[in-house]
Amino acid sequence: MHPISTADIQARIERDNPWWSHPEKTIPEALYGRRVYFKLFKTLALNFSVKRAAILLGPRRVGKTVMAKQLIHDAITAGIDPHAILYASIDAPIYSGTPLERFLGYMPKDIKGKNRLIIFDEIQYLKDWQRHLKDLVDTYPNVKFVATGSAAAALRLKSRESGAGRFSHFMLPPLTFYEFLEFSNDDKKLIFTDSDNAYRIKDIDALNERFIDYLNFGGYPEAVMNPDVRRNAEQYIRSDIVDKVLLKDLPSLYGIQEIPELNRLFSVLAYNAGNEASLENLAQSSGISKPTITKYIQYLESAFLVIKLSTVDDNCRTLTRERNFKIYLSNPSMRSALFAPVKSSDTELIGKLTECAIFSQLQHSVDFSKLRYARWKNRQSEGEVDVVFLGGPAQSPIWAGEVKWSDRLDSDFSRQTRSLEYFANKHKKLRETFFTTKTLHKTSTLADRKMHIFPSAYYCYAVGRNITSELAEVPETIAIDASI
Repeated sequence: MHPISTADIQARIERDNPWWSHPEKTIPEALYGRRVYFKLFKTLALNFSVKRAAILLGPRRVGKTVMAKQLIHDAITAGIDPHAILYASIDAPIYSGTPLERFLGYMPKDIKGKNRLIIFDEIQYLKDWQRHLKDLVDTYPNVKFVATGSAAAALRLKSRESGAGRFSHFMLPPLTFYEFLEFSNDDKKLIFTDSDNAYRIKDIDALNERFIDYLNFGGYPEAVMNPDVRRNAEQYIRSDIVDKVLLKDLPSLYGIQEIPELNRLFSVLAYNAGNEASLENLAQSSGISKPTITKYIQYLESAFLVIKLSTVDDNCRTLTRERNFKIYLSNPSMRSALFAPVKSSDTELIGKLTECAIFSQLQHSVDFSKLRYARWKNRQSEGEVDVVFLGGPAQSPIWAGEVKWSDRLDSDFSRQTRSLEYFANKHKKLRETFFTTKTLHKTSTLADRKMHIFPSAYYCYAVGRNITSELAEVPETIAIDASI
């Protein structure tokens, strides 16, 4: 058998780097819409004064490769020699086992002494990539290395172990609802900002309709922009995203042998997303042992497929031994692709997916680790509060809220708010509460403090916009050092 020839590798690299021979041509990805994260990532990735590799992490199909190509376009526009920029997709079979340093030898020879930008896409496909990349950062001070990869937490763990002081991480989550409306050019049609900089709804029914579209296919830029992908979301999301992670990424990263077990557990979690779970009931429904379930959930979190939310009791205490927790999909559209698209008449299911969607927005926040849900059963009361934010030295509740997809609050206020009121009365330092609905938008009072009532779609939009818009305001000249 003949080894892959150097000439063939060189030909593939030149094909993937067309700006070497035709720098005047526009990179197609430069014409696509840009994630709100791009500006901050660009600042990190093109900062040659910080001797660190920039690691762009995130689940499949959220736009990592597109963002890398947009970075190349902006680097050329900013004056970096096109011949000093290299892009290589490490998952290409022709590069199998190729050491990272060897790629530098395939670059044009007339760039000696120039600053270089080198991008390794899907770097997790190279064994011991973190050791290779750390050595490159140490050896080539005039080169800015950028790498992208899926299975985010696993990659971050490996880079922390082997690349301490050499890597800066940047997380790219699925689209927020705000970005979804921006990409589909519906943002200004449905929402406007008033003179007090508050968001106002133009048409709540139309906003809710687009919100259901978001629940079905809204987490991925390509699904938003391409109607063919939306019409075949099951093939696109299930086969290209979920199955590749479950059948390829996680088994290769963690050496998983019982792949059908992992697949079965994820199906159970996805179908019951938003419901409270325990190791006991998951073991019964999936037929998998509790220690294995614990391990698999960690793997699914690392791949950015699920969000695990811990519980507190009505005193906001965490149990020494965690018995119950909630699992949300990091992107609600995965459930629709696995089973069936949600319809406007599926009220109960929309309610659960709305919780997934809101936590999908909240996961963009740096304070996400402070979120819990509360559940209790004692002599005085039994109840649950969907979202509790903890803060301060005592980790006491700062705000709390309920997520619903109905307008029953208007006709049954006392019953609908019973758990939230009980919880608020127990915690006098709780600043405010919120309650989401289908269409109601007003302010009320609960337990002697203000309660904000929002339509769920509006709340989802506002949270996503507030969190991600902060990133868009970062000056391009700032030196970012996201050190670990």
